[in-house]
Amino acid sequence: MSTIEKLHRTRNYSTLRVESDPAGDTHWMYMHDDIGHGVRPCFRTELMDDMWSFLSSITLRESQRQPGRLRHVVLGSAASAAFNLGGDLDLFSKLIRSNNREQLLAYARRCIDGVYHLHNGLGGDVRTIALVQGDALGGGLELALSCHTIVAEEGVDMGLPEVLFGLFPGMGAYSFLCKRVSPQQAEKLILEGTILTSDEMHRMGIVDVLVPKGEGEAAVQELIRQQQRSPYAHLAMNAVRGIAQPVGYDELMGITEVWVDTALALGEKSLRTMERIVKAQSRRSAMAA
Repeated sequence: MSTIEKLHRTRNYSTLRVESDPAGDTHWMYMHDDIGHGVRPCFRTELMDDMWSFLSSITLRESQRQPGRLRHVVLGSAASAAFNLGGDLDLFSKLIRSNNREQLLAYARRCIDGVYHLHNGLGGDVRTIALVQGDALGGGLELALSCHTIVAEEGVDMGLPEVLFGLFPGMGAYSFLCKRVSPQQAEKLILEGTILTSDEMHRMGIVDVLVPKGEGEAAVQELIRQQQRSPYAHLAMNAVRGIAQPVGYDELMGITEVWVDTALALGEKSLRTMERIVKAQSRRSAMAA
């Protein structure tokens, strides 16, 4: 990461590139660091394991937090064309075919644990930033929506296409969208499944900061510098958001259980559509590699 000074790789993960400043105040986590092997840039279990391990390792207990110490976590992608393409559809189709509700719910619960933790600022002392430089679809967009700020480069595709195979995005999309747009607009985005550009998402108020291609990292650096000028105010705003616009864990889990039951009711046509999308993702990854 040539444009980011005084950062160094602090831990080794098979699917992540993690870079942090020496004080541990800023962490950049790049998903899909193994994309060169042709893997799909989606929420595979290996990626989810690494992400949770890393986020847990930098989460401070309340007794460890210092007054006025504001930290930042930036979520990006090492895959040039994709931020994240969403849930592991290959795994979904297999679990649905075997009617394995337990494992499907376990996968969904792990997703909810992650987005809830990010949305709550890893306990309150962290501002989370999604750096979207490639396509953010389905669960990838849900991940971005769970962050406090979305910084996107121009011309990136973003959307919730799950309706194409009879599903809806069940890991936070509705709850998080309703904090940025009206519930009616959130439902429209989910039920139409239209893929929009980051430019259009910015005009709607879903993307917070829109910058030209190649300027995303610099924009995030500047945002962090601005927020560090008033750390107490931004820490207070974390608490204020939790009071005025809460997204509760029970709410997220209740919705994802509806998602699981809906997924298990899907027919063969929907499952074949999932499998075609998996093949398309695999071809895309192979070309990128």
